[in-house]
Amino acid sequence: MSAIGSDRRGAWRAALACMVSLAVAMGLGRFAFTPMLPIMLHEGKLDLQAGGVLASLNYLGYFVGALSCAAIRLKPATMVRGALVATAALLLGMGLCDNFSAWGVLRTAAGVMSAWTFVFASGWGLRRLAETGAPTLQGVIYAGPGVGIAVTGLVGGAVGRWGSEAGWIGLGLLSLVLIAVIWRIFSDGESAHAASPAATAAAPSEAESAAARNDARWLVGLYGLAGFGYIITATFLPVIARQALPGSPWPDFFWPLFGLAIVPGALIGARAPVHWDNRLLLAIAYALQALGVVLSVAWPTIIGFTLGSLLLGMPFTTITLFAMRDARRLRGNAAAGLIGYATASYGVGQILGPLFAAPLAQRTGSFTVPLLVAAAVLAFGALLFALVWWRSQRPEGALTT
Repeated sequence: MSAIGSDRRGAWRAALACMVSLAVAMGLGRFAFTPMLPIMLHEGKLDLQAGGVLASLNYLGYFVGALSCAAIRLKPATMVRGALVATAALLLGMGLCDNFSAWGVLRTAAGVMSAWTFVFASGWGLRRLAETGAPTLQGVIYAGPGVGIAVTGLVGGAVGRWGSEAGWIGLGLLSLVLIAVIWRIFSDGESAHAASPAATAAAPSEAESAAARNDARWLVGLYGLAGFGYIITATFLPVIARQALPGSPWPDFFWPLFGLAIVPGALIGARAPVHWDNRLLLAIAYALQALGVVLSVAWPTIIGFTLGSLLLGMPFTTITLFAMRDARRLRGNAAAGLIGYATASYGVGQILGPLFAAPLAQRTGSFTVPLLVAAAVLAFGALLFALVWWRSQRPEGALTT
């Protein structure tokens, strides 16, 4: 086989392995709770407010995991393998335990594992794609969460018809099978001196301009709005749809549709020309998600939820791609610190979303107000990103804080 053919095959192996890793850690380990929540509510194991607490604990774990990545010095492949095995064990634990406190610990730990997998699988995969000359395959990697979400919606909901225990255990066993398929791939090209993302980052330039520092602050702040804006729908979509369409078989399909929409969004977003301004792209993505959230309130029908799921899902990982790309625009190879701050901001938004929405929905019997607030937050973020971009085109430069 030619060197070019070998490199191309290696690139695809790396991209697909990372895609499966993110599908397991994010789609199953992190977001399996979304289709399982209505089943647990129906069984009387949780009420809506307790479900919101468990969701926020998972997002708290993601926040802690993302911050801890900077202090970890293990090889990326080792971290990915360990986090994936732990994810499968935590899914099995959700089915084997029947205690709210234990579920809280398991969901928090699952959030940590999903953050570790996301950070270290992304770093390992992007390095392999750079080595093999195939950077455009990054879209394949970031399609992983969408694939995993679609699987949780279809498989989890079907298995869950035998009860939430069977659903969690079934997803845990599926995770083990997927992990076994990709296990050996993470030894490909693994350098004996591979380091963590923090260890490979260069020191920030002392000559960094005031405008760049200002843009970095806007990126961190506005990225948190995306975390809050999407998470209410992403946590409660099946519950919201069942309230709006009682007795309909369709609510179980909107969540996997959201996941499937992520795949083309990631593939298209990864091919956006690098000279396009990331802030304008982020403004467009936020606006699309805001419209998707509004549709579930303004048009609570099968068509409305379908369009809403598509509009919320397609920009989901493209927002991450554009934000990370903007961090590299501002800091270059020293972007790891800025990415960490942005991820932490996003995590805070995710934690606050369910804590705000679940108690309010339980008191009022409707998610209308939380969803309208989420849409307004996304629209506000879109407006501010557009304003920051517009001001950067003027002679005086970026918007000041």
